[in-house]
Amino acid sequence: MLEINDLVVAYGPVKALDGVSISVPKAKITAVLGANGAGKTSLLRSVSGLVKSRAGSVVLDGTDITRKPVEDMVRLGMAHVPEGRGVIAELTIEENLRLGGLFRKESDAEEQIEGVYKQFPPLDSRRKRSAHTLSGGERQMLVVGRALLAKPKVLLLDEPSLGLAPLVVNQIFTLVRDLVDSTGLAVLLVEQNAKSALSIADTGVVLNLGKVVATDDAKALAADEGLRHAYLGF
Repeated sequence: MLEINDLVVAYGPVKALDGVSISVPKAKITAVLGANGAGKTSLLRSVSGLVKSRAGSVVLDGTDITRKPVEDMVRLGMAHVPEGRGVIAELTIEENLRLGGLFRKESDAEEQIEGVYKQFPPLDSRRKRSAHTLSGGERQMLVVGRALLAKPKVLLLDEPSLGLAPLVVNQIFTLVRDLVDSTGLAVLLVEQNAKSALSIADTGVVLNLGKVVATDDAKALAADEGLRHAYLGF
């Protein structure tokens, strides 16, 4: 579904990514893990076109999107939920959701929005309220729901657990897992909370200083004590 091949990203003389290759199959969660500065966010920003790579390629469902404009990537089936739960606080929940379909000229927008409400029930009863009234977990639901309005094939999630209580983290991750299982969506998840990410992921990829140091089944990575202590912090 999504193939990242030998990707190189640099900021001046410093390489944030140095030949990174990752496969993200359909209906699977691929978790990218590593310490701060490992290159995780740079990876997502490069894949989604926000940062230009120096070398390598990104292929989405057979189409090379490496140099395509961001809006073309959205139309081809990519959605990016960046770190920080970027809702527009002055707009209502429903107005925020509608922004997710701006690049799509679809007649079934209302049906899609109702589908998001079914997937994220806490948003349903508050659809006309301002987004600033939402908790951190509800804001995370909103930005994921907004991304789904673009009808993506691949969803890029950057640190969805950031700043959330453990109970809310479990809730968000369970929702993501259920979403993948029910829709066939491919998810590339960047996460500092390695233990929680591996609990829902199919495959884990460990980055260190911009390079892939391990790729394996998520359960195998979680069971590798040496790797956990060296790179994952649990």
